[in-house]
Amino acid sequence: MSNLIKISPSILSADFSKLGSEVVSLERAGADYIHIDVMDGHFVPNLTIGPEVIKKLRPLTKKIFDVHLMISPVDNFVKDFADAGADIITFHPEATKDTLNTINLIRNENKKVGISLKPKSEIKLVEKYLDKIDLVLIMSVEPGFGGQKFMPEVLDKTKKLKEVISKNNFNVDIEIDGGINFENCTLAKKAGANILVSGSTIFKENKGDLKKNIEILRKN
Repeated sequence: MSNLIKISPSILSADFSKLGSEVVSLERAGADYIHIDVMDGHFVPNLTIGPEVIKKLRPLTKKIFDVHLMISPVDNFVKDFADAGADIITFHPEATKDTLNTINLIRNENKKVGISLKPKSEIKLVEKYLDKIDLVLIMSVEPGFGGQKFMPEVLDKTKKLKEVISKNNFNVDIEIDGGINFENCTLAKKAGANILVSGSTIFKENKGDLKKNIEILRKN
C-alpha cells in the first residue's frame, strides 16, 4: 500500500453529454485514477453506464480506470468490464454467492481486485481475503446516488481495517467514496485511506476548476 494520496474523480458527477472530454480534462488536471460507478437498478436503486461506454472512453486516456460494480449477480459481467478496459474491478461481497470465486474471475482477467463495503457492512466480510485483493473501497454514503452527505461513522471501520492491513503487512489500498470534500478528506486520510473518490467537490467547487480541486483534496 502506498502512502501517497491518490485522487480518483467520480465521473458520476461529470456532464454525461460530453463524457469523453470530461475524462480528458480530468487527466490534464492531474487525476490519478478515473472512478467509474456502474449501477444496475437492482443491487442499488439507480442506473448508470455499462461496458460499451467504458470501451468508448478507454482510448481517450491512459489513466487507471477504477470501476466500481454495484451490480448483482456480479460474476456474469466481470469479463465484459475487463474487456471494456477496466484496470481495477471492485465488487460488493453481498452481490456474489462466492467471494473467492469472484476474486479469481477478476484475477484471471489480469485485473486488480477490489472489494467494497457499504456503510453498515463489517470488515469481517473482507478480512480473510486481504491477502488476495488489491483494494478495499469503504463507502461513506449508501451506494446508489451521487451528492450524498459523508457518514463519519465509517471512519472507525477505516481505522480498524488500516490496522489489520498494517499488522499483517498486506499490500492493500484503502479507498473511500461518498461525500468527500475539502474538510472531511483530512479525516479520511488520518483514518488510513490513501485513495479518495470525489465527484461533486471536484466538478463543482471553485467554479469547476478541476486541477485546483484535485490538488486541494490531495494536500488538505
